[in-house]
Amino acid sequence: MDEKWHLANDMIPDSPLPEVYGYDRAWAFNCAGEQLPVHQDAAETIRFIEQTNREGKPFFVNLWIHEPHTPFHTVPKYEWRFRDLEQEEDRIYASVISHADDRIGEVLQTLDRLHIADNTLVVFSSDNGPARAGGTAKLELMYDTATGAGWGIAGSKGVTGGRRGYKASLFEGGVGVPFIARWPSKIAAGSVDNTSLISAVDLLPTFCEIAGAVLPENYTPDGISIVRTLMGEETPKRSKPLFWKFQSTWPPPKARPDHWVSWAVVHESWKLVASEDFKHVELYQITTDVSESADLAATQPEVAGKLLGMIKAWKQTLPSEPRGNVFSTERKELKR
Repeated sequence: MDEKWHLANDMIPDSPLPEVYGYDRAWAFNCAGEQLPVHQDAAETIRFIEQTNREGKPFFVNLWIHEPHTPFHTVPKYEWRFRDLEQEEDRIYASVISHADDRIGEVLQTLDRLHIADNTLVVFSSDNGPARAGGTAKLELMYDTATGAGWGIAGSKGVTGGRRGYKASLFEGGVGVPFIARWPSKIAAGSVDNTSLISAVDLLPTFCEIAGAVLPENYTPDGISIVRTLMGEETPKRSKPLFWKFQSTWPPPKARPDHWVSWAVVHESWKLVASEDFKHVELYQITTDVSESADLAATQPEVAGKLLGMIKAWKQTLPSEPRGNVFSTERKELKR
């Protein structure tokens, strides 16, 4: 697998490598040890797939590409594709997205070339919505300790399809992400599901069910298996709520008016968002109002109260501080 290793940013030298977390092989950046060149992710993935195919083994690949994360590492070939765009920021963003798209295509073509696409589930998604600079940020270079110099946050031009907020917001512009599944022998090409509520926490139980892996008896996953949903079968409404927590401030910052939500829950067709102290809440019928434009908290007080109670009950289950020996020598001052 290839990825940005967020469990040890800045190459903390005594942090565990990906192999400690169960990966047989790993290439990453921002982890301890040797860094993966930022544009070499697809090539390493393809090499791994080819090797396991020769050996007749099944495989799992977790490919987290760098784009569209800052710094934006542009390549002349891809900048040339968008030379007609007037704004340099647009040219930068379009070029790195196009470069990532080509590398994803190379991986998919490998599955086709090896004649294993029909028996391989591919999921394309993201960890959050697009980032945006606050205020009027100037386009300038920035430096990342793992990937080097590239263009900064002013080059981030991702769109949210009309959803509120961006990365670091618990409105849908921050937590809503693409979800595309490719499995030619199982999933109908071109099919669209506009009603199912799913999350990245559902991937683990889904993959385990498909692979026939049995979860430990003392382990309860945060998500649910969505195998039937992927197959296009009619499924009952999601019974397990989805929760979010983020450290935000109230009142809403003037430059980032949609970045005040500290708590959020989605249950059935409803989404409730709340400030840190729970004194301000908003309620949305999220299945029909993905833009979160019609606050129904005043007209649906029972629903709002029920969902707020769910958030408060979930809060009680969260640890008050990190557990175990999780602090590196360099960051031991963070330990309480």
